[in-house]
Amino acid sequence: MADAVREPTAEARAGEPAGDRAAPAPAGEGEEEAPRRTGPGFTIITGLSGAGRSEAARCLEDLGYFVVDNLPPALLSKMAELADRPGGPSRVAVVVDARGGVFFGELSKALEELKQLHIAYRILYLEASDETLVNRYEATRRRHPLAPADRVVEGIRKERLMMESLRGDADLILDTTGLTPHELRDRVREAFADAPPEESLQVSLVSFGYKYGTPRDADLVLDVRFLPNPHWVDDLRPLPGSDERVRRYVTSQPAYDAFMERLRALLEVLVPGYVREGKSYLTVAVGCTGGRHRSVVVVDELARWFRERGLPTAVDHRDLDRG
Repeated sequence: MADAVREPTAEARAGEPAGDRAAPAPAGEGEEEAPRRTGPGFTIITGLSGAGRSEAARCLEDLGYFVVDNLPPALLSKMAELADRPGGPSRVAVVVDARGGVFFGELSKALEELKQLHIAYRILYLEASDETLVNRYEATRRRHPLAPADRVVEGIRKERLMMESLRGDADLILDTTGLTPHELRDRVREAFADAPPEESLQVSLVSFGYKYGTPRDADLVLDVRFLPNPHWVDDLRPLPGSDERVRRYVTSQPAYDAFMERLRALLEVLVPGYVREGKSYLTVAVGCTGGRHRSVVVVDELARWFRERGLPTAVDHRDLDRG
C-alpha cells in the first residue's frame, strides 16, 4: 500500500478551491438564494484501482463514517439526501470507481445534483505510481478492471486518462506509493479524525531528499539545497536534522534567517487566501539532497509556525531514516 496528501500539484502555485463544496446556483433577480445545507460529512472516495480505496474506506468506517462501497454514481444524490435527513448518519463516505463505461457522465451529473441540493461534499482521490500498482496486482493475482488480456500496465494507463479530470477536482489526493496499509490508515486518520471547522486548513509538512524523488502530492515544493550541507561536516553527518547540533548549524547559516523571513511572509499571504477559497488541505514539501538534515530543520520550524496560528499540522520526515 502507499500514500500521501494533496490537490493538483505545483511547485509554487496556489491550488484550485477545495474543501467541502455545495455551490448553490445563483439566485434570480429579486429572489433569495437558497440557504446552504451543510449536510453530512459527505466524502466521495475514488482514484486508481489498487491505490488503496478499500483500505481508506475501512479506516473511515473505524472513525465512525457510514461507508457504502461501489455505489453507482447515479445514486450519490439519493444517498446524500437520505443521510441529510434527521436521524441519518452524521458522516458518510461512498466509494466509486471507473469500472463502468458511463462512469464520468454519471458522476458529473451526480456531483452537479449535489451542488443543486446544496449538499457539501469532498473528494478523496487515491493514486500510486505505475510500478507500485503493477506490483500490487501481481501480488494479489487479480485482474485490473480495465486491463485487456491481463495487461495490467495498459489498464493503469487507461484508468489514469479516464480519471484525470476527477483528480483535478479532488479536495485531497493521497499518493500511496511506498506506504504500508498501516501508514495509509495513519494518513487517513490525520486528515479525517477530529476534522477542524470548515473555515480551517489542515496542513501536512513533508521533508524529503531529492535523490529519492519529489513527493507527488505536494501543493508547494521548497528547495533548500542552497543552504550548506551538514553532510560534509564529519561530526554532523551521522546525526539527524532533529538533533540540536544539526539544527544550530543550519539555522546559523547567513541565508537561513532571510529565507525563513520571506517564506513566512509568503505564507502570511497564501494561507488566508487558501482558507477564503475553501481549501481544506495544504501539503508543503521541503527538499534537500538526502532528506536528513536541512529539510528536516526547515519543516520542524514551519510546523511551529503553523501550530502557533492554531492550524492542525502533521509532520512526515519521509527520508530521515534512509542512508
